[in-house]
Amino acid sequence: MTDISQQLAAALNAIKDPSSGKGLIDSGRSPAPRFADGIASVIIEVTAIAEARRELIEIDIKKALGAIEGVEDVRIGMTSKKIGKRLIAVGSGKGGVGKSTLAANLAIALARRGLHVGLIDADIYGPSQPRIMGVEGRRPVANEDKKLVPVPTEYGVSMLSMGQLVKPGQAIAWRGPMAANAMGQLIDADWGEADTFIIDLPPGTGDVQLTMVQKYKPMGAIIVSTPQDLSLIDAKRAINLFEEAEVPIVGLVENMAGYECPECGAVSDPFGNGGAEAAAKEQGHDFLGRIPLELGIRTASDEGVPPAASGEVGSDSFNAIAGKLFDWLDR
Repeated sequence: MTDISQQLAAALNAIKDPSSGKGLIDSGRSPAPRFADGIASVIIEVTAIAEARRELIEIDIKKALGAIEGVEDVRIGMTSKKIGKRLIAVGSGKGGVGKSTLAANLAIALARRGLHVGLIDADIYGPSQPRIMGVEGRRPVANEDKKLVPVPTEYGVSMLSMGQLVKPGQAIAWRGPMAANAMGQLIDADWGEADTFIIDLPPGTGDVQLTMVQKYKPMGAIIVSTPQDLSLIDAKRAINLFEEAEVPIVGLVENMAGYECPECGAVSDPFGNGGAEAAAKEQGHDFLGRIPLELGIRTASDEGVPPAASGEVGSDSFNAIAGKLFDWLDR
């Protein structure tokens, strides 16, 4: 390798891959640049990198390589593999364990890692994502093929929810097959570039879940539980449903794990501690992490500014879990 070729390779590898944080060459995104007749040629594989990020990378490459003496022009070719729909189900055995909050924050954190993410609120009877994602009152439209067009959010995530299709506060009293059909319309919508989907399932193991695993076969499932024994019993039922359908379990998340008193700083465990981690170990699944019992997480969700977007209380926990999911998707 000539001296200028070494300089070009070093300059290219100094630019970070937004997915892995490694250099573009070390991450496998690009081979070493080619150089001939004053022209540096770069091929970069941009699968799962958002359009805006691709443009910034192109600018960085041209600036870095163009500054090397002897380089008259920098030419960049981008390639991308087509990724089918990657569905990640977020489920729980019972309600009230923080499943929707986790789903919203995972979607945002993955989008910030460069993925094209869609959030599907399949909790037909108790949709909460419009409030959590700050899009209450915004209704999706249908395209010329009569498919729903998801609503964009300010967090780089497109989303659809039954809560966007009915009046606020309106009860949805549907039998199981109707609810399952509604979920299908959300999944089969016109999602554009989105290829990675976080699906916020209803609690339990009913018709919506059965339709999900039979018709749409998620790539993986994340199970949310509080540390207490009753919640863990229900969580194991959810795990069994996915295992019987041969849907891989990405791992378990323990929510409401530890409460720090805002007055004295003492930490207590009103719902216990370590139960989900122990259950994961017992069943041979990964433990993805804990989310603390924090007032700030609840208020941020009510205000439509999830912690993963604001960087406020609880954001580190959500981002750490999202990082493990990202690695699982990229394996």
